[in-house]
Amino acid sequence: MNISIIGTGYVGLVTGACLADIGNNVFCLDLDPRKIATLNAGGIPIYEPGLEAVVESNVAARRLSFSTDIEASVAHGDIQFIAVGTPPDEDGSADLQYVLAAARNIGRFMNGFKVVVDKSTVPVGTADRVKAVIQEELDKRGRSDLRFSVVSNPEFLKEGAAVEDFMRPDRIVIGYADDEDGREALGWMRRLYAPFNRNHERTRMMDVRSAEFTKYAANAMLATRISFMNELANLADRVGADIEAVRQGIGSDPRIGYSFLYAGTGYGGSCFPKDIQALTRIARDNGQSLRVLESVEAVNDEQKRVLTNKVLARFGPDLCDRTFALWGLAFKPNTDDMREAPSRVVLDVLLRAGARVVAHDPIAVDETRRVLKLDFADAPALLERITFSAAKDPMEALDGADALIIVTEWKAYRSPNLERLKALMKTPVIFDGRNLYEPATLKEAGVIYHGIGRNSF
Repeated sequence: MNISIIGTGYVGLVTGACLADIGNNVFCLDLDPRKIATLNAGGIPIYEPGLEAVVESNVAARRLSFSTDIEASVAHGDIQFIAVGTPPDEDGSADLQYVLAAARNIGRFMNGFKVVVDKSTVPVGTADRVKAVIQEELDKRGRSDLRFSVVSNPEFLKEGAAVEDFMRPDRIVIGYADDEDGREALGWMRRLYAPFNRNHERTRMMDVRSAEFTKYAANAMLATRISFMNELANLADRVGADIEAVRQGIGSDPRIGYSFLYAGTGYGGSCFPKDIQALTRIARDNGQSLRVLESVEAVNDEQKRVLTNKVLARFGPDLCDRTFALWGLAFKPNTDDMREAPSRVVLDVLLRAGARVVAHDPIAVDETRRVLKLDFADAPALLERITFSAAKDPMEALDGADALIIVTEWKAYRSPNLERLKALMKTPVIFDGRNLYEPATLKEAGVIYHGIGRNSF
């Protein structure tokens, strides 16, 4: 099948590469010439395990191409995926300017039946707006005879495992209009996704608005579980309980399960924060208050300071004579994504309190440098207090440190040499924001340990 992907960001590039990998001819459009130049030169503008190899092999097979040519993109694809960004607006709502601009271009250049797929995460009712914009452009051209249908096909990709998630989906949600054009579009979508349904049927068909809602509802549920466990973890610290034992106790109940029940420093990334804000905004626009989700967001904002609160409680508010090793910068492992990353809050508190920081991350250092220039635009001199460890061995960041702070659970951090750790550090103190270690083991080794909800030892 001939597929066009509008937008070569995280969702668009993964979608395009994976659809090419199962035999489709995929044309990826982006209006950023630097990004397209990078892709055409064999580079990847994002870090995602396994993606580079998929892109390289399908470019070599001539099933995957990249361009800034809008008209060629519209001409190529019978199915047009809109996979552009929907950043939060000032009021928390999703900014649809890029989605609607993509729709407008489809209307300007289409010359035959098109299936237009909203792949971006968009508010309920977006498909109606996309349809109206395309129809408006067709009317301007005097081509109201041209047919199309707008489909909602939300993505459910985890950063760090996106290729695997796409190729082995747990569900494929397709929202379509129950009319002649919509049923034809559904037929196209079913043929497109047929290779993913050979083992068992994964497709969930529904109306368009329900499909749009499903994406927000899924992320809201996962974010709620995270904030729920974080609140319980903070209480566990006060009452002397071990949140890890609690997690295992409740997770063994099949009605609850273990997923997304890990206490930590809060969620970040490109999805949960903006989707929670967008969903609560949708509710307000419709005269309803989503009190649970408003609390989820408030808890998460506070949780990003849980580690620095523990640091300040131990060392005091003036950290001018202190040096901290920081392990992990990206919001989660296997990505360089720094959007809403808890490490940015940790660095802000430490640097503004006068501390020096030696930071290590296997992937995200360059992206961290970029975002910190924005975060500290009001006080750029503070960035002189942070050093990024270039060593592959994270232990080298510990030399002379007053404490180690762990923010991201990279595999390289899971089994440190505790004797070497004690020899390198001024004081063997760990503030573990991801509960990587067993408190009893560290206590026996002579390491002072502060986890999240694990201080009963």
